[in-house]
Amino acid sequence: MSDNAVSVLERLSQRADQAEVFGIDSESTAVSFEASKLKSFDVSQTGGLAARAMHEGRLGFAAAGGAGSEDQLIDNVIESARHGDAIDLRFPGTSPAGGVEVYDPRLATLPADRLIEIGQEVIEIIRSADDQALVSMDLERQVRRTVVLNSSGARADEEKSTLSVSMRVEKVQSDDVLMVFRYFSTARWNEDYREVAESLAESLRRARRQATLRSGRMPVLFSPSGAVVLGLPLMMGLDGKDVYRGISPLAGRVGERLFDDKLTLSDDPTLPGRPGSGDYDDEAVPRRRSSLIERGELRGFLYDLKTAAQAGVEPTGSGERGLFSPPSPSFSNLVLDPGTTPLKGIIAGLDEALLVESPLGLGQGNVISGAFSNSLSLGFKIERGEVVGRVKDVAIAGNVYEDLQHIAALSQETEWVYGGMSLPYVLLPSLNVVTKA
Repeated sequence: MSDNAVSVLERLSQRADQAEVFGIDSESTAVSFEASKLKSFDVSQTGGLAARAMHEGRLGFAAAGGAGSEDQLIDNVIESARHGDAIDLRFPGTSPAGGVEVYDPRLATLPADRLIEIGQEVIEIIRSADDQALVSMDLERQVRRTVVLNSSGARADEEKSTLSVSMRVEKVQSDDVLMVFRYFSTARWNEDYREVAESLAESLRRARRQATLRSGRMPVLFSPSGAVVLGLPLMMGLDGKDVYRGISPLAGRVGERLFDDKLTLSDDPTLPGRPGSGDYDDEAVPRRRSSLIERGELRGFLYDLKTAAQAGVEPTGSGERGLFSPPSPSFSNLVLDPGTTPLKGIIAGLDEALLVESPLGLGQGNVISGAFSNSLSLGFKIERGEVVGRVKDVAIAGNVYEDLQHIAALSQETEWVYGGMSLPYVLLPSLNVVTKA
């Protein structure tokens, strides 16, 4: 891969004002379980080269998988540049990196039999809470090698090992459908998947008890997995591409205090052992922690090279891509700083409230405006300082740019959810809740 990338860069540089080549080679082992039984086993390998070029002031892109023709790839990227965006983009030069740990040989060589054992272990933990639960699961061990070269002299090589475990439980009884989901990922071998499975099992135990909830405004406590409902609109608003396009409500408001001072949010790709971390992004720009919101004050956005050039700002090392798509601004590890109150203390102080465990789907409503409207796949009633039971047919609605101006509490405890978000429990003092009860 590396030799081919060098060859393409040398030849493309002769025909373009600037050139960049991105190479990727990945191999993965995937195991799936369905209804608590082993369903499939798959080993795959993918690779190829992508190239970008600045030619006569325009940016071109092309990609070729496998052993594609170098000549064709070069011709395609030059042809793309003839019709590409007119932009003053400069590929970065050589810069030192910090040496973030994202490769673990123990994880990279994890055998398929061990993946199957992990799956069986997770199923056993979950079924200890409910022996009728049907567990579906996807486990994948992947090693991904990338190289980025450009005509400015930059070279960024990275080898990353990852393990991901997606766990799902569905229970259907008459018209009652219970769905519980958890996701675990790491770039460094550990057995924290057990804690994630135990968390799912505890949710099943809680769900045995039923409760009813009135409609109206009330305190709502979001678990880390439930808090993604609040995080998604913010992520869209903090995306430099949406800011440049002028569709983000946060555009032009850097330096303003827009949220509760309990809210501090950053994107940190320097954390060791996380799948979203690394020394360089996919454009050979050194990665660094980006402060996005600091004690309620908007501090900045995430940019790749292109959106940074369009906006006239410095890139934040946030460019990510697949083989057949050009880079775009992407979050690595979204970190919401925890609060000072233990979760038990937060719950103990609530007379009547809703605990949002997980939404039923994401992205519903006019998300870019900050609005959210979500039915819940799992929610619980809190009454007199205790979680008393599961509530069904419940929906929540609000707008993060209004509701996050007043945060009652953030928990000391945090969890990694959906692979790349470290979130605490978030208590909002008043939110619109609708039920059928």
